[in-house]
Amino acid sequence: MAELQTEVLQKLDASPDATLTSENDFPALPFTTLKAALDSLGSKEMITYETRETDYNILTAEGQQILETGSHEAKVWEIVHRLGEFRIADLAKQDAFASDPSSAKVGQARAFKEGWIKKHPEDKTKIISGADSINDVTRNLLETISQSGSLSDAATVADLKKRKLIIAQKKVAFTIHKGTKFALEILKEYTDLDADMLASGKWQELTFKPYNLKALGAPAMAGALHPLGKVRHEFRQIFFEMGFTEMPTNQFVESGFWNFDALYVPQQHPARDVQDTFFISDPAKADMPRNENGELLTEYWDNVKQVHETGKFGSLGYRYPWQGDESLKLVLRTHTTATSAAMLYKLAQDPRPARYFSIDRVFRNETVDATHLAEFHQVEGVIADFDLTLGDLIGFMNEFFGKMGVKQLRFKPAYNPYTEPSMEIFSWHEGLGKWVEIGNSGMFRPEMLESMGLPKGMKVHGWGLSLERPTMIKYGVSNIRELLGHKVDLNFIEGNPAVRLDQEA
Repeated sequence: MAELQTEVLQKLDASPDATLTSENDFPALPFTTLKAALDSLGSKEMITYETRETDYNILTAEGQQILETGSHEAKVWEIVHRLGEFRIADLAKQDAFASDPSSAKVGQARAFKEGWIKKHPEDKTKIISGADSINDVTRNLLETISQSGSLSDAATVADLKKRKLIIAQKKVAFTIHKGTKFALEILKEYTDLDADMLASGKWQELTFKPYNLKALGAPAMAGALHPLGKVRHEFRQIFFEMGFTEMPTNQFVESGFWNFDALYVPQQHPARDVQDTFFISDPAKADMPRNENGELLTEYWDNVKQVHETGKFGSLGYRYPWQGDESLKLVLRTHTTATSAAMLYKLAQDPRPARYFSIDRVFRNETVDATHLAEFHQVEGVIADFDLTLGDLIGFMNEFFGKMGVKQLRFKPAYNPYTEPSMEIFSWHEGLGKWVEIGNSGMFRPEMLESMGLPKGMKVHGWGLSLERPTMIKYGVSNIRELLGHKVDLNFIEGNPAVRLDQEA
């Protein structure tokens, strides 16, 4: 490369206008070879150069063959014109199409289109000539492109590309000028300053290579937090800041009692079918629910059964025979509200204002696609206090989601078996330009709370949302399988920064 660098400097020095162009002065040099020499000289400020890109077209192998032997349609016409008539089925067997028999069909179609051939008036299996002479336009166009690399008609170029006769290429050229430190001699640049240079003072006479302070360092091979973990941490900080206590959620398997019945999801509800819930096969059933001391929750069990069957605590019930065996079936929890129910029962033994939250995995027997997983994370919060109202819940939702950076909220009436009133929470999504659902909320029903033993004056707010949706929005992920699962790109995990929910991405 040193010889090439010297040649560049000498040609620049001899140039009347101190300018060189790669196509005129170095036409045979490969692009990478010349660029490496120019980059080296440019780093020493001995030259400067600009890059110019031009688009041009080259012939494909098929296009080159047409240039040499004629187009497929011209070959078809020549055969038919020479023989007077020809059987269509025998075209592909001709020597002209020996290298690619399928091109006979292409040539036949284009020859018909140009009017060069036509069907025999008495025998439709044969073709005859439709012109005394032809102009092989395709071959002529390819000849022009092979010489100049382009055509003035963009539509014709597009058609030739579609027919795979030409492909687009980019040509890169350089314009080279003298730099501020131009010289014919290339001085050696030192990269290290050693003790001998300092002791002798020789360093003052040497040329040192300048430091590139913008160069990236070598990537550190270290562990990385998953985006879900980063967003989960931010959620936990919000909850702790607002005075919440984290619930223990390290129990993926729940009984139907805590997962469904304590929340008054009727036993014939579709959510309890195998199409929506993962049932455990071994062991298939749980013991009767017990408190922390191991005592059976007989009174609570009877209250739940009565509310389901005939109603109690102001409820009319669902009016069906409630089955204890169904309630003891083990399932992978479908929501962390099962944990909330157990925590509220525990709170009922010593009623007082409380705030609980949880962030953990739940499981649904759903088909995995771009927006759904069979397991995902649920963010849930509950507030228990005396004389709470729906207005308090709306006010708290605005404050809670405001800390997440969500400012515009709307609430829509909804139905949940264990909350009344219930509300879906919508937020305005700037990117989509529409309102999107971000969560669900409501006030737990009196029959649910009073059957646990909570006093009548105590109300409980509850709300939940997935962890994956805000994470996908914050990190610009459109397919949930790119966020969680075996298809996750490790570079995506390692290269993403920390997240602040209240800050714009």
